[in-house]
Amino acid sequence: MSEPQDLAAGNFSNWLRETHTALKNDAETDVPCGECNACCRSSYFIHIKPNELDTLSHIPDELLFPAPGLPDGNVLMGYDEKGYCPMLKYGTCLIYDHRPATCRSYDCRIFPATGIQISGKDKVLITQQVQRWKFNLIEADEIKKHKAVQKAASFLKHKSKLFPPDELPGNPTQLAIMAIKVHDLFLEQEEAPLDDTKRVEAVITAGKKFDTQS
Repeated sequence: MSEPQDLAAGNFSNWLRETHTALKNDAETDVPCGECNACCRSSYFIHIKPNELDTLSHIPDELLFPAPGLPDGNVLMGYDEKGYCPMLKYGTCLIYDHRPATCRSYDCRIFPATGIQISGKDKVLITQQVQRWKFNLIEADEIKKHKAVQKAASFLKHKSKLFPPDELPGNPTQLAIMAIKVHDLFLEQEEAPLDDTKRVEAVITAGKKFDTQS
């Protein structure tokens, strides 16, 4: 069996800028998926918001259930015994033109960008795809930004116990997204670096500021 081929993830600075814009506007991302549908076969719960009326009208009610911890009207769509999205049939999304915003904005390049790992037997397919992405990291500015994103992710992972309850996401995807949102805090090393407690406060503030500007 031949080794999996690397995939060009693109220019890192461009990707980071476009990802920031997509996160702020809850917009669709432009991921060169090709024929890959690993995320549709990796046991993901899909969050659908109450205002996604077109999407909701194309999904049978019996496939949806209330999203824990979120306001009424927010629902999740689960997966079948194989870990497949129930809207995936014969390798094709049955509601592609009406798919949830969660699907439209999902970009598995956030994992190689942040260095956050996905684990679990149910995530083998998406993990294999993630490992293939290779960013263009030639310019000094790109390397600097990439390091800042990975520093942010590392801080969130290794200092998680310093954060108040419910201030950190509980899953790798949302944790990677948060690292991208607050990476600016890790671009420069201050002459007098913040201690961990102050850094946690700065991260929380930056994350909330990002969300309020969205």
